[in-house]
Amino acid sequence: MTRLTRLVTRELLPPLLVGTLLFTAILSFGYFFISSQWLRGVPLGLVGQWIAYQVPDTLVKVLPMAAVLMTVVAFGRMNTERELVAVQAGGISLGRVARPVLVVGALVTALAVWLSLWVAPRANVETRGLYWDVLTGTGLARLAGQTLDLRGGLTLYLAGYDHATRQMQGVRVERWQPDDLRRGTVIFAEGGTFEGNQLSLTGYQVFTVNYAAAAELSRVPEDDPVAFRAAVQEVFPGVILPEEAGAVLNLDTGRSRQETFAEYADAIGADAGGWNELTATLRDPEATPTQRQDARIDLNRKLALPFGNLVLALAALPFALRYGRTLGVSLGVALLVAVAYYLVFFVGLTVAGRMPNLPEPGVWLANVLFAVVGLWMLRRT
Repeated sequence: MTRLTRLVTRELLPPLLVGTLLFTAILSFGYFFISSQWLRGVPLGLVGQWIAYQVPDTLVKVLPMAAVLMTVVAFGRMNTERELVAVQAGGISLGRVARPVLVVGALVTALAVWLSLWVAPRANVETRGLYWDVLTGTGLARLAGQTLDLRGGLTLYLAGYDHATRQMQGVRVERWQPDDLRRGTVIFAEGGTFEGNQLSLTGYQVFTVNYAAAAELSRVPEDDPVAFRAAVQEVFPGVILPEEAGAVLNLDTGRSRQETFAEYADAIGADAGGWNELTATLRDPEATPTQRQDARIDLNRKLALPFGNLVLALAALPFALRYGRTLGVSLGVALLVAVAYYLVFFVGLTVAGRMPNLPEPGVWLANVLFAVVGLWMLRRT
């Protein structure tokens, strides 16, 4: 039985590896083709680094297709050449023959979970940072005119950006009190830099503003200058003007420069939430219901898709026995099964978004459906 396990495993690994390389290459070429018009004159080494950063997220997406191809090609060939009939004639059940599929599928699932929750999120952040900050030369100019949430109640606005000097121009920073949205601090700066998790502002002016007190100014008697001055002091309880022209104000941010690119540079933000970030949001007592729901959906999504490798590897077995006659047919069947899975998966995500109290059934819909259908077809086969 050990020898049979080794033989079946040898049948499974080549199509798994070839499928992974093939689908990864196709998807990576698609990313490059779409963005190549903005990469003129960029050194090939940087382009290769940019593509390499995308590989972890790409693998998470393509491994389910490779898992289907693995089962369909391997068991389709063994069934066509009557090897499965010979094994069953020797008293070995199909379930025992398929055990290596379970083992390989479980290993691929573990790899995909690790990539999905720990590797890909960080790599996605590095991808966007490298693309906008280095490859295109756009830098923070891409974000000029937007109000950027840097976490911790801190927002940033910049009117312009000089990529050569990495200097922001016309900067406004705001920080509001979470318990009183009418009280906050507004910082105006002529320029500054944003590197890592730190803002360094020059030519700055800091104003602490109490808008609740500003609303009371109209009630202050016009003929009482002392009361009016006290009321104005209440509106602006703190004003900081630097004594030296070259003074620098440093502020720590909760969102780094690269994470800001990942969130705001594209119409669709990078998938940058990993295990630590998502679980922290779920535990955060100050998180809004919408933030909790999004984190809950994302966490389940990042688990459900990797477990799709195991589900599809087993669910593809009846398709292999029925249709896996040639390599071309096997490839076509594998693609059809994978596409059908992804369609159901995305439909499930849509359903999950409409179920704020219980999104898990929607996210895991594709895995449950394909597991049930696969078992039913296998029994009939």
